[in-house]
Amino acid sequence: MTRLRGAIVAPALAIGVAALLCAVALVVSGASPWTALTTILSQLGSGTVAVDTVNSAAVYYIAALAVAIGFQMRLFNIGVEGQYRIAACVAAIVGGTVPLPPVLHTLLIMLVAVLAGAAWVAIPALLKAYRGVSEVISTIMLNAIATGTIAFLIRGETFGERRGNNITTPPIPESGWFPGIPLGNGTIFGMVFVAAALGVGYWFLLGRTRFGFELRASGESRTAASAGGVNARRTIVVALLLSGAVAGLIGLPELLGRDHAYTLTSPQGYGFTGIAIALLGRNHPVGIALGALLWAFLDKSAVALDVVGIPREIVLIMQGLIVLSVVVAYELVRRVERRAEQRRVAAAVPEPVGAPS
Repeated sequence: MTRLRGAIVAPALAIGVAALLCAVALVVSGASPWTALTTILSQLGSGTVAVDTVNSAAVYYIAALAVAIGFQMRLFNIGVEGQYRIAACVAAIVGGTVPLPPVLHTLLIMLVAVLAGAAWVAIPALLKAYRGVSEVISTIMLNAIATGTIAFLIRGETFGERRGNNITTPPIPESGWFPGIPLGNGTIFGMVFVAAALGVGYWFLLGRTRFGFELRASGESRTAASAGGVNARRTIVVALLLSGAVAGLIGLPELLGRDHAYTLTSPQGYGFTGIAIALLGRNHPVGIALGALLWAFLDKSAVALDVVGIPREIVLIMQGLIVLSVVVAYELVRRVERRAEQRRVAAAVPEPVGAPS
Protein backbone atom coordinates (compact mmCIF):
# COMPACT_ATOMS: atom_id res chain seq x y z
CA MET A 1 0.00 0.00 0.00
CA THR A 2 2.86 2.35 0.90
CA ARG A 3 4.61 1.51 -2.37
CA LEU A 4 1.41 2.15 -4.34
CA ARG A 5 0.86 5.45 -2.55
CA GLY A 6 4.42 6.50 -3.36
CA ALA A 7 3.98 5.54 -6.99
CA ILE A 8 0.91 7.79 -7.26
CA VAL A 9 1.80 10.70 -4.98
CA ALA A 10 5.22 11.42 -6.44
CA PRO A 11 4.14 11.65 -10.11
CA ALA A 12 1.02 13.64 -9.18
CA LEU A 13 3.09 16.07 -7.12
CA ALA A 14 5.65 16.36 -9.91
CA ILE A 15 2.98 17.10 -12.53
CA GLY A 16 1.29 19.68 -10.30
CA VAL A 17 4.52 21.48 -9.45
CA ALA A 18 5.73 21.38 -13.06
CA ALA A 19 2.43 22.80 -14.35
CA LEU A 20 2.51 25.58 -11.74
CA LEU A 21 6.14 26.51 -12.45
CA CYS A 22 5.58 26.47 -16.22
CA ALA A 23 2.54 28.73 -15.82
CA VAL A 24 4.56 31.15 -13.70
CA ALA A 25 7.37 31.16 -16.29
CA LEU A 26 4.89 31.92 -19.07
CA VAL A 27 3.24 34.74 -17.11
CA VAL A 28 6.63 36.26 -16.25
CA SER A 29 7.56 36.18 -19.95
CA GLY A 30 4.35 38.02 -20.80
CA ALA A 31 2.59 35.05 -22.41
CA SER A 32 -0.74 33.48 -21.60
CA PRO A 33 -0.49 29.94 -20.17
CA TRP A 34 -3.84 29.06 -21.73
CA THR A 35 -2.72 30.24 -25.18
CA ALA A 36 0.50 28.26 -24.84
CA LEU A 37 -1.37 25.12 -23.76
CA THR A 38 -3.94 25.27 -26.58
CA THR A 39 -1.22 26.02 -29.13
CA ILE A 40 0.88 23.07 -28.01
CA LEU A 41 -2.08 20.67 -27.98
CA SER A 42 -3.25 21.88 -31.40
CA GLN A 43 0.01 20.56 -32.88
CA LEU A 44 -0.91 16.94 -32.17
CA GLY A 45 -2.62 16.34 -35.50
CA SER A 46 -1.00 18.94 -37.74
CA GLY A 47 1.52 18.25 -40.51
CA THR A 48 4.27 15.81 -39.64
CA VAL A 49 4.47 16.77 -35.98
CA ALA A 50 3.34 13.34 -34.77
CA VAL A 51 5.80 11.46 -36.98
CA ASP A 52 8.64 13.85 -36.19
CA THR A 53 7.86 13.52 -32.49
CA VAL A 54 8.08 9.72 -32.61
CA ASN A 55 11.33 9.86 -34.60
CA SER A 56 12.94 12.34 -32.20
CA ALA A 57 11.63 10.42 -29.21
CA ALA A 58 13.38 7.27 -30.47
CA VAL A 59 16.70 9.13 -30.56
CA TYR A 60 16.11 10.57 -27.09
CA TYR A 61 15.02 7.17 -25.79
CA ILE A 62 18.24 5.45 -26.85
CA ALA A 63 20.28 8.31 -25.38
CA ALA A 64 18.44 8.10 -22.05
CA LEU A 65 18.84 4.31 -21.89
CA ALA A 66 22.60 4.71 -22.38
CA VAL A 67 22.72 7.17 -19.48
CA ALA A 68 20.36 5.12 -17.29
CA ILE A 69 22.57 2.01 -17.43
CA GLY A 70 25.30 3.99 -15.69
CA PHE A 71 22.85 5.66 -13.31
CA GLN A 72 21.79 2.24 -12.01
CA MET A 73 25.27 1.93 -10.50
CA ARG A 74 25.69 5.60 -9.57
CA LEU A 75 27.98 6.03 -12.57
CA PHE A 76 27.56 9.37 -14.36
CA ASN A 77 28.47 8.71 -17.96
CA ILE A 78 28.52 12.35 -19.07
CA GLY A 79 30.41 11.28 -22.17
CA VAL A 80 27.41 9.80 -24.00
CA GLU A 81 27.56 12.91 -26.20
CA GLY A 82 31.06 12.13 -27.44
CA GLN A 83 30.44 8.39 -27.64
CA TYR A 84 27.45 8.66 -29.96
CA ARG A 85 29.08 11.29 -32.18
CA ILE A 86 32.30 9.36 -32.68
CA ALA A 87 30.31 6.14 -33.23
CA ALA A 88 28.03 7.77 -35.82
CA CYS A 89 31.04 9.26 -37.64
CA VAL A 90 32.99 5.97 -37.76
CA ALA A 91 29.88 4.00 -38.73
CA ALA A 92 29.14 6.47 -41.54
CA ILE A 93 32.69 6.18 -42.86
CA VAL A 94 32.57 2.36 -42.85
CA GLY A 95 29.06 2.35 -44.32
CA GLY A 96 30.10 4.69 -47.12
CA THR A 97 33.29 2.84 -48.06
CA VAL A 98 32.52 -0.88 -47.58
CA PRO A 99 30.05 -2.24 -50.17
CA LEU A 100 27.83 -5.08 -49.00
CA PRO A 101 24.42 -6.54 -49.87
CA PRO A 102 21.32 -5.07 -48.18
CA VAL A 103 20.68 -6.13 -44.59
CA LEU A 104 24.31 -7.20 -44.13
CA HIS A 105 25.38 -3.67 -44.93
CA THR A 106 22.97 -2.20 -42.39
CA LEU A 107 23.97 -4.74 -39.75
CA LEU A 108 27.66 -3.96 -40.31
CA ILE A 109 27.03 -0.24 -39.78
CA MET A 110 25.12 -0.95 -36.58
CA LEU A 111 27.82 -3.30 -35.32
CA VAL A 112 30.54 -0.74 -36.03
CA ALA A 113 28.56 1.93 -34.18
CA VAL A 114 28.11 -0.33 -31.14
CA LEU A 115 31.78 -1.29 -31.05
CA ALA A 116 32.94 2.30 -31.57
CA GLY A 117 30.74 3.57 -28.73
CA ALA A 118 31.97 0.83 -26.39
CA ALA A 119 35.61 1.37 -27.39
CA TRP A 120 35.35 5.11 -26.75
CA VAL A 121 34.10 4.59 -23.21
CA ALA A 122 36.58 1.79 -22.46
CA ILE A 123 39.25 4.29 -21.43
CA PRO A 124 37.24 5.97 -18.64
CA ALA A 125 35.84 2.56 -17.62
CA LEU A 126 39.31 1.13 -17.03
CA LEU A 127 40.50 4.33 -15.34
CA LYS A 128 37.49 4.20 -13.02
CA ALA A 129 37.81 0.50 -12.20
CA TYR A 130 41.58 0.29 -11.69
CA ARG A 131 42.66 3.82 -10.77
CA GLY A 132 39.54 5.33 -9.23
CA VAL A 133 39.49 8.22 -11.72
CA SER A 134 36.12 10.00 -11.72
CA GLU A 135 34.14 8.97 -14.77
CA VAL A 136 32.58 12.44 -14.84
CA ILE A 137 35.92 14.13 -15.47
CA SER A 138 37.32 11.54 -17.87
CA THR A 139 34.18 11.28 -20.02
CA ILE A 140 33.79 15.05 -20.24
CA MET A 141 37.38 15.34 -21.41
CA LEU A 142 36.76 12.64 -24.01
CA ASN A 143 33.81 14.66 -25.34
CA ALA A 144 36.24 17.39 -26.35
CA ILE A 145 38.64 14.84 -27.81
CA ALA A 146 35.76 13.31 -29.80
CA THR A 147 35.04 16.70 -31.39
CA GLY A 148 38.63 17.03 -32.54
CA THR A 149 38.79 13.41 -33.73
CA ILE A 150 35.63 13.83 -35.82
CA ALA A 151 37.01 17.01 -37.37
CA PHE A 152 40.15 15.06 -38.30
CA LEU A 153 38.28 12.05 -39.71
CA ILE A 154 36.03 14.00 -42.05
CA ARG A 155 38.71 16.24 -43.52
CA GLY A 156 39.13 16.07 -47.26
CA GLU A 157 42.60 14.56 -46.76
CA THR A 158 41.23 11.64 -44.74
CA PHE A 159 37.67 10.32 -45.25
CA GLY A 160 35.68 13.50 -45.85
CA GLU A 161 34.21 15.08 -48.99
CA ARG A 162 33.32 18.72 -49.56
CA ARG A 163 29.73 19.26 -50.69
CA GLY A 164 28.80 22.90 -51.06
CA ASN A 165 29.68 24.66 -47.85
CA ASN A 166 29.65 21.47 -45.82
CA ILE A 167 32.05 18.58 -45.28
CA THR A 168 30.59 15.09 -45.15
CA THR A 169 31.56 11.45 -45.00
CA PRO A 170 31.05 9.34 -48.14
CA PRO A 171 27.29 8.82 -48.66
CA ILE A 172 25.96 5.45 -47.51
CA PRO A 173 24.49 3.50 -50.45
CA GLU A 174 20.84 2.47 -50.28
CA SER A 175 21.90 -1.06 -49.34
CA GLY A 176 22.98 0.31 -45.96
CA TRP A 177 19.83 2.27 -45.20
CA PHE A 178 17.35 1.21 -42.53
CA PRO A 179 13.93 1.38 -44.24
CA GLY A 180 11.16 3.23 -42.44
CA ILE A 181 7.38 3.12 -42.51
CA PRO A 182 5.56 5.83 -44.53
CA LEU A 183 2.82 7.38 -42.40
CA GLY A 184 0.81 10.40 -43.52
CA ASN A 185 3.17 13.08 -44.74
CA GLY A 186 6.25 11.59 -43.07
CA THR A 187 8.14 8.36 -42.50
CA ILE A 188 8.67 6.62 -39.18
CA PHE A 189 12.34 5.64 -38.82
CA GLY A 190 12.88 1.88 -38.83
CA MET A 191 15.26 2.37 -35.91
CA VAL A 192 12.22 3.28 -33.78
CA PHE A 193 11.59 -0.44 -33.40
CA VAL A 194 15.23 -1.03 -32.50
CA ALA A 195 14.83 1.61 -29.78
CA ALA A 196 11.76 -0.22 -28.46
CA ALA A 197 13.70 -3.50 -28.48
CA LEU A 198 16.50 -1.84 -26.54
CA GLY A 199 13.96 -0.78 -23.92
CA VAL A 200 12.77 -4.38 -23.54
CA GLY A 201 16.37 -5.58 -23.34
CA TYR A 202 17.15 -2.94 -20.69
CA TRP A 203 14.14 -4.07 -18.62
CA PHE A 204 15.14 -7.74 -18.95
CA LEU A 205 18.80 -7.07 -18.14
CA LEU A 206 18.05 -5.17 -14.97
CA GLY A 207 15.10 -7.14 -13.70
CA ARG A 208 15.69 -10.69 -14.86
CA THR A 209 19.44 -11.33 -14.86
CA ARG A 210 22.11 -11.80 -12.23
CA PHE A 211 24.18 -9.01 -13.72
CA GLY A 212 21.22 -6.64 -13.43
CA PHE A 213 20.85 -7.57 -9.76
CA GLU A 214 24.57 -7.01 -9.15
CA LEU A 215 24.37 -3.68 -10.97
CA ARG A 216 21.48 -2.45 -8.85
CA ALA A 217 23.01 -3.82 -5.65
CA SER A 218 26.27 -2.01 -6.38
CA GLY A 219 24.29 1.17 -6.99
CA GLU A 220 22.57 0.87 -3.62
CA SER A 221 25.74 0.09 -1.65
CA ARG A 222 29.03 -0.77 -3.32
CA THR A 223 30.52 -1.94 -0.02
CA ALA A 224 27.65 -4.26 0.78
CA ALA A 225 27.66 -5.62 -2.77
CA SER A 226 31.38 -6.37 -2.55
CA ALA A 227 30.84 -8.11 0.79
CA GLY A 228 28.18 -10.22 -0.94
CA GLY A 229 30.62 -11.40 -3.59
CA VAL A 230 30.00 -8.86 -6.36
CA ASN A 231 33.13 -8.05 -8.36
CA ALA A 232 32.96 -4.26 -8.30
CA ARG A 233 35.65 -3.68 -10.92
CA ARG A 234 34.09 -6.06 -13.41
CA THR A 235 30.65 -4.55 -12.84
CA ILE A 236 31.95 -1.01 -13.41
CA VAL A 237 33.71 -1.96 -16.64
CA VAL A 238 30.79 -3.97 -18.02
CA ALA A 239 28.22 -1.30 -17.07
CA LEU A 240 30.16 1.48 -18.78
CA LEU A 241 30.89 -0.65 -21.86
CA LEU A 242 27.18 -1.42 -22.16
CA SER A 243 26.37 2.25 -21.74
CA GLY A 244 28.83 3.16 -24.49
CA ALA A 245 27.57 0.41 -26.78
CA VAL A 246 23.99 1.67 -26.51
CA ALA A 247 25.23 5.25 -26.94
CA GLY A 248 26.77 4.18 -30.23
CA LEU A 249 23.28 3.63 -31.64
CA ILE A 250 21.96 7.12 -30.82
CA GLY A 251 22.91 8.70 -34.11
CA LEU A 252 21.77 5.81 -36.31
CA PRO A 253 18.03 6.60 -36.62
CA GLU A 254 18.86 9.82 -38.45
CA LEU A 255 22.00 8.48 -40.15
CA LEU A 256 20.33 5.38 -41.63
CA GLY A 257 16.82 6.79 -41.97
CA ARG A 258 17.31 10.31 -43.28
CA ASP A 259 20.80 11.79 -43.63
CA HIS A 260 22.81 8.78 -44.95
CA ALA A 261 26.07 10.60 -44.16
CA TYR A 262 27.73 12.27 -41.18
CA THR A 263 28.50 15.95 -41.67
CA LEU A 264 29.95 18.84 -39.72
CA THR A 265 26.38 20.08 -39.18
CA SER A 266 24.92 16.77 -37.95
CA PRO A 267 22.73 17.23 -34.85
CA GLN A 268 24.47 17.46 -31.49
CA GLY A 269 23.37 17.53 -27.87
CA TYR A 270 21.49 14.23 -27.73
CA GLY A 271 23.82 12.89 -25.04
CA PHE A 272 23.09 15.75 -22.66
CA THR A 273 19.37 15.57 -23.42
CA GLY A 274 19.52 11.88 -22.55
CA ILE A 275 20.68 12.76 -19.03
CA ALA A 276 17.64 14.96 -18.47
CA ILE A 277 15.24 12.35 -19.86
CA ALA A 278 16.78 9.55 -17.77
CA LEU A 279 16.19 11.71 -14.69
CA LEU A 280 12.69 12.51 -15.90
CA GLY A 281 11.88 8.83 -16.42
CA ARG A 282 13.47 7.75 -13.13
CA ASN A 283 15.64 5.24 -15.07
CA HIS A 284 12.57 3.09 -15.75
CA PRO A 285 12.09 1.96 -19.38
CA VAL A 286 8.44 3.04 -19.48
CA GLY A 287 9.10 6.31 -17.65
CA ILE A 288 11.96 7.08 -20.03
CA ALA A 289 9.70 6.39 -23.03
CA LEU A 290 7.06 8.81 -21.74
CA GLY A 291 9.73 11.39 -20.94
CA ALA A 292 11.25 11.06 -24.42
CA LEU A 293 7.86 11.52 -26.08
CA LEU A 294 7.09 14.59 -23.94
CA TRP A 295 10.51 16.09 -24.60
CA ALA A 296 10.26 15.51 -28.36
CA PHE A 297 6.72 16.88 -28.51
CA LEU A 298 7.74 20.05 -26.69
CA ASP A 299 10.64 20.43 -29.12
CA LYS A 300 8.29 20.25 -32.10
CA SER A 301 5.84 22.65 -30.46
CA ALA A 302 8.46 25.38 -30.14
CA VAL A 303 7.85 26.54 -33.73
CA ALA A 304 4.09 26.83 -33.16
CA LEU A 305 4.67 28.89 -30.00
CA ASP A 306 6.92 31.21 -31.97
CA VAL A 307 4.13 31.74 -34.51
CA VAL A 308 1.68 32.98 -31.84
CA GLY A 309 4.25 35.35 -30.37
CA ILE A 310 5.55 33.20 -27.51
CA PRO A 311 9.36 32.92 -27.59
CA ARG A 312 10.43 29.40 -28.54
CA GLU A 313 13.08 29.55 -25.82
CA ILE A 314 10.26 29.18 -23.29
CA VAL A 315 10.18 25.48 -24.26
CA LEU A 316 13.72 25.04 -22.92
CA ILE A 317 12.65 26.66 -19.64
CA MET A 318 9.60 24.38 -19.47
CA GLN A 319 11.71 21.27 -20.09
CA GLY A 320 14.14 22.29 -17.35
CA LEU A 321 11.32 23.03 -14.91
CA ILE A 322 9.69 19.66 -15.61
CA VAL A 323 12.92 17.77 -14.86
CA LEU A 324 13.52 19.86 -11.74
CA SER A 325 9.97 19.25 -10.51
CA VAL A 326 10.24 15.49 -10.99
CA VAL A 327 13.58 15.24 -9.18
CA VAL A 328 12.41 17.42 -6.27
CA ALA A 329 9.01 15.71 -5.96
CA TYR A 330 10.43 12.18 -5.87
CA GLU A 331 13.12 13.16 -3.38
CA LEU A 332 10.55 14.88 -1.16
CA VAL A 333 8.22 11.87 -1.19
CA ARG A 334 11.16 9.52 -0.53
CA ARG A 335 12.23 11.48 2.53
CA VAL A 336 8.69 11.68 3.91
CA GLU A 337 8.23 7.92 3.48
CA ARG A 338 11.59 7.19 5.10
CA ARG A 339 10.71 9.26 8.17
CA ALA A 340 7.30 7.59 8.37
CA GLU A 341 9.00 4.19 8.21
CA GLN A 342 11.43 5.18 10.96
CA ARG A 343 8.51 6.24 13.16
CA ARG A 344 6.69 2.94 12.51
CA VAL A 345 9.80 0.92 13.39
CA ALA A 346 10.40 2.96 16.57
CA ALA A 347 6.79 2.45 17.63
CA ALA A 348 7.03 -1.31 17.04
CA VAL A 349 10.17 -1.79 19.17
CA PRO A 350 9.23 -2.55 22.82
CA GLU A 351 10.71 -0.28 25.46
CA PRO A 352 13.45 -1.92 27.65
CA VAL A 353 12.39 -3.16 31.06
CA GLY A 354 13.02 -0.56 33.77
CA ALA A 355 13.19 2.36 31.34
CA PRO A 356 11.68 5.56 32.74
CA SER A 357 8.19 6.15 31.40
